[in-house]
Amino acid sequence: MKALVLAEKPSVAREIARVLSCNVKGKGYLEGPRHVVTWALGHLVTLAEPEDYDKKYKEWRLEDLPMVPDQMKLKVIRQTSHQYQVVNNLMRRQDIGELVIATDAGREGELVARWIMKLGSWKKPFKRLWISSQTDAAIKEGFARLKPGAEYNNLYDAAVCRAEADWLIGLNVTRALTCKFNAQLTAGRVQTPTLAIIVQREEEIRKFVPVDYWTIRADFGDYFGDWRGKEGNRIFDYARVEELTGKLKGHPGRIYDLRRENKSEPPPLAYDLTELQRDANRRLGFSAQKTLSVLQGLYERHKLVSYPRTDSRYITSDMVPTLPARLKGIAAGPYAEAAKQLLQKPLAVTKRFVDDSRVSDHHAIIPTEQPFKPADLDAGEKSLHDLIVRRFLAVLYPPFHYEQLTLVTVVNGESFYSRGKVVKNQGWRAVARSLADREEGKEEALPDQTLTSLNKGEDRQVKGIKPIKAKTRPPARYTEATLLTAMESPGKFIEDEDLRETMKGSGLGTPATRADIIEKLLYNNYIERGGKELAPTSKGFQLINLVAPELKSPELTAQWEQSLTNIARGKGSRAKFISDIKNNTMALVRSVAADTAVYKADNVSKVKCPVCGKYMLLVKGKRGRMLVCQDRTCGHRQPENENKQGFASSRKASQANQRLIAQYSDQGSIGSSLGDLLKEALAKEGRDK
Repeated sequence: MKALVLAEKPSVAREIARVLSCNVKGKGYLEGPRHVVTWALGHLVTLAEPEDYDKKYKEWRLEDLPMVPDQMKLKVIRQTSHQYQVVNNLMRRQDIGELVIATDAGREGELVARWIMKLGSWKKPFKRLWISSQTDAAIKEGFARLKPGAEYNNLYDAAVCRAEADWLIGLNVTRALTCKFNAQLTAGRVQTPTLAIIVQREEEIRKFVPVDYWTIRADFGDYFGDWRGKEGNRIFDYARVEELTGKLKGHPGRIYDLRRENKSEPPPLAYDLTELQRDANRRLGFSAQKTLSVLQGLYERHKLVSYPRTDSRYITSDMVPTLPARLKGIAAGPYAEAAKQLLQKPLAVTKRFVDDSRVSDHHAIIPTEQPFKPADLDAGEKSLHDLIVRRFLAVLYPPFHYEQLTLVTVVNGESFYSRGKVVKNQGWRAVARSLADREEGKEEALPDQTLTSLNKGEDRQVKGIKPIKAKTRPPARYTEATLLTAMESPGKFIEDEDLRETMKGSGLGTPATRADIIEKLLYNNYIERGGKELAPTSKGFQLINLVAPELKSPELTAQWEQSLTNIARGKGSRAKFISDIKNNTMALVRSVAADTAVYKADNVSKVKCPVCGKYMLLVKGKRGRMLVCQDRTCGHRQPENENKQGFASSRKASQANQRLIAQYSDQGSIGSSLGDLLKEALAKEGRDK
């Protein structure tokens, strides 16, 4: 009997097939002496559409909501049904005795395989390939240590709960908003609270009123000092500035205190996906989605890095023996010397990098043993790979050691503070890039300067006293880097203190889904990019004012994510989670139905709809910008750049079609049915465009 191996993508399937000596090509699969390797194309099976439960749901009507099926159904995705049929036929072969799930080793990968198995009524044994890299050695070892499939039932339950929750909340609230306000509005379990965070920040910026303030700096010749009083270093009353400068001028200074402290800075933690996306956004200007896409190529195609969609920044103790081989793999080009230094003596690994308790499904993103060949990578791949390699080297290097000098110089009873740093050992900083991003509150810190030989009690001449005027600044708009941080740790947006504490470690979405959420907000025109900054549009502002408070609060979504995590770990109830989601769905639909607010589109064009004559909306489509009739019941849509002749012919065709509908509708039941069919065909044509 042979084993059927189900991979998630053709490229991965081909690599697995090569390692397993499956060299005979079939249509949609590769076969060998002991294995048949096939693949999905992402998801082949999905949750059924509302109209699959009841034909009435083809029409979007508020009175038909909420849609809450007793049992959720599955269906084959039409566009990839040919490959589903291939997999289904292979599952029915008599010589296939077991199935090996080789989809991505995570929640979504588990769902891809299990839904195919469920719809195909797979009853035979199945196992799980669980690997963290795509190298030949990892694949061979993984197949030598296949896991019982049942060990991942909890992960599958969590994946099903996530999918069903998104269906129930997303489809119902989106339909409710669209019907209620006759506009193309969408809402989601994670998308909407993420948008609310951006809107809240924008409101803070708009309400912010800048205030003048002053700081005072004294020049002591070979160093300077910044004044600090009981109220800090900022002075908001210029009369106080004049009072201080008058008090200080003409007076000498004396070094009142001088402290020398030996300090060390430990290496940074290794990357998980979110931290890598943050860093790539800050340093390289990559969007979160681009980082994930490039990273996936480094993992699958080049096999240079470990599994990307991880939330851990640690490795397990059984991986320590593999570290020298990983260092040898990257010992080329700019990393050769740094890797060589580490390989000359036993590696000093600590719990800062090796901690079994901090690794669940996958360890941190680190290089594999695959030899690094710079010529094989494009510019984006090189840049991202560089971040990962330097972080890996930094983690294995010793701490950064320095001596910090803090100096207090007193002038006529007022204290001026200075700080200097003397590097003793660069440690990990010798191999890692420094990050010079401004962080909130950074301007409050003392600037570092070179301090020469100074002694406590020494008198100093004051060469000048200078007030420096500045203005308070509003909070910064979110970048993708800072938004990812807010999504990862939404605790500060949760008012309940006890809940905030329990939400530690939970966030909005998962490392694997956050990039997609940001892209959806951009695609649906709820937010827009301005350089690195993200700002809400008028549509985004209005949506947040229309949705129910609980849906835009990170609190509820973070609770859901915590529940999904608990289910994946076998500590939560799938039935209770879905029951709660259904109750939330019904409450959210009632809230939209009772709303008395008004939505006003801000993307109205000057082009009239050729069917109904109303002004059309300019929206982003998958194939470019589109003009869409603002009357949802009309549904006409066309490319933005369609010429006037096209408009004219479209208008004539539409008028002719309307006459045909009227003509058929007047000819009894058969004619009426033909008219209905023509209506449906025209509506479908509009949607397909």
